[in-house]
Parts: sequence; C-alpha cells; structure tokens
Amino acid sequence: MKLLVTGGAGFIGSAVVRRAIADGHDVVNLDALTYAACLDNVASVADHPGYAFAQVDIRDRSALDTVFAHHKPDAVMHLAAESHVDRSIDGPGTFIETNVLGSFHLLEAARAYWVSQGRPGAFRFHHISTDEVFGSLGPEGMFTETTAYDPRSPYSASKAASDHLVRAWHETYGLPVVLTNCSNNYGPFHFPEKLVPVVILNALAGQPIPVYGAGENVRDWLYVEDHAEALLLVLQKGAPGQSYNIGGENEARNIDLVQMICAILDRLRPMDRPYSSLITFVEDRPGHDLRYAIDPGRIRSELGWRPSVTLQEGLEKTVRWYLDNEPWWRALQSRDGVGKRLGTG
Repeated sequence: MKLLVTGGAGFIGSAVVRRAIADGHDVVNLDALTYAACLDNVASVADHPGYAFAQVDIRDRSALDTVFAHHKPDAVMHLAAESHVDRSIDGPGTFIETNVLGSFHLLEAARAYWVSQGRPGAFRFHHISTDEVFGSLGPEGMFTETTAYDPRSPYSASKAASDHLVRAWHETYGLPVVLTNCSNNYGPFHFPEKLVPVVILNALAGQPIPVYGAGENVRDWLYVEDHAEALLLVLQKGAPGQSYNIGGENEARNIDLVQMICAILDRLRPMDRPYSSLITFVEDRPGHDLRYAIDPGRIRSELGWRPSVTLQEGLEKTVRWYLDNEPWWRALQSRDGVGKRLGTG
C-alpha cells in the first residue's frame, strides 16, 4: 500500500514509518516539523525509493488537498498531534487547534479525496489516539473499547474530541475508519521531555531525577516498536468503524519504573553512587490521573496481536539506545521547554 502518515517525524509516527517501509509499503511522511519532530528519526529510510516527505501542517486544508491529489494514498495513518500533557496545561489553545481543528481538516481532505476516487472500499483512515481519553482508574479495572470517555486534561480532551469527529465522519459520510487507543509508549527516539528519557538523561548528567507527587501513579507501558506493528495490523485487518485498545500488558508505578531505569544504568554506566540517589519528589501535576490500564482483549481475539517486549526488556533496549545515540538527544536539548518543569498551572 501507499500510506500517508501524519506526524511521521515524531516519536510514534517515525516508528510507524520505519516499520511500514520495512514491511514493503510506500510512505508519504506528512509533518509540520514542530518542536517535537526530528527528521533524524527517519534518516534510515530517507533514501528509500518508496519514501517521500511533505512538510505540511494538518491545519492547512489547501496543502492537504495537494498532497492527496499528488500522492494518491491507499490509506491514512493519523498520528500528528500535540501530545504533552504538561504543555497542554500551560497552553491549551495549540492542542485544540492541532488535535481538533487539524483532525477536522484532515478528515475533510481525506473524505474529498475518497469521494473523488469513487469511494473505494479498501481505503482506510486510521486515527491513532490515547487511553487518556477514558479518564482515571482506581486500583482495579481496565479500559475497554466501550469505556465511557472522561478526559481530565486539555490534551486528553482534545484527543477525545478528535476521536468523536472520526466516528462521526464514519457514521455520517461512510468514510472507512479504524481507531486505536494506546497506553504509554517508550523506546528509541522518544523526545527528551517525556518521563523515560527525562530519567535517563538527568541520571547521565548527575542531575535530580524528578518524580511527580509520591510516584504512585500507574501506567501501562508499551514498547513503541510493538505499537507500530499493532497499528499496521489494525490498518490492514481491522474492521471499518471499529476501535481497538492497544496496551503493553506492563503496568508499573512511576517510582518503580524510575528505579528500574536507575538499576539498568547502574549496570551499564556505573557511577560512584546508585543513580536512585538522584530521585527527587516534586510537586504533582495538576489533575494527575492516578492509573491507566488497557484491556487488549479485542485486538488479541480478533487480530491475534499481543506485545512481544516486556517492560524490563524494553527499558534495557531503550537505555542502551540512548547511551549509543548521544548526538541525537544532545541536538534536541536546546529546543523550547526541554529540561524545564512545565504544566504547574
């Protein structure tokens, strides 16, 4: 297939681009190249004959129409989004403009193109979303595809809105869509403002490792390359109009995750004291959801997919990648907001 991947220079998007090319697909990588994007993420496929790049903002409908007309994709994988909760607390407007209005313009461009091609049944619009749209869990229970939406942050509210738009375009206009809601991703090329790279890079610099509150918040951790595999499977095998929750089956408290990373660094890059001595508890994020957990039963039973990488294995791979790719993350540390505490309200 020829895939139009939005946000393909970002963390998850670039993993999808690399995997899609490896699987034999052609890819048009559409990205506005905002602060969290990096073309180095896709440097390994940039010279591939099946790869093309278009620097386009999804809020620019005219530019989107041009891309569709020129490249004629068989499917869209929509990953372009503002995604950092802390930034959404400080500046919610950008999240509404990109995640809601941008998704609307992309849906309309895709629908116009689909109609112009005779409404092919094989066309797909795959919208990639987050488990944060479901709100916060207590100690028990898991999110399923039928869990009521209950977003708690400007980021999750903007993603919930885009999910609703995608479903409406399927029901109203018949656009063939699939949706996925994933748990927390981690792995290579993770932008250095998110928890896992913050822990690794602060530890390597001998700086305090910040942990929000008491570190009791629980997340289900999904290795990004597992996620990319699942996304491409849903695109090709998922039922139109259906949504699939994608989880890592690796729940962990934030404090336990941080201590696991510190223990790996103690082995791979030892210093004169344990890295865990750098852990510093800081003021919690406003409205910090307590726990997320994914029930992946549908994607397992209908499509036969399960994650292949355990949390310990994935963290080891991730730490080794950051140790081996210092020029990549050094170049990003001067970008706006990196290394600063954001989202304090």
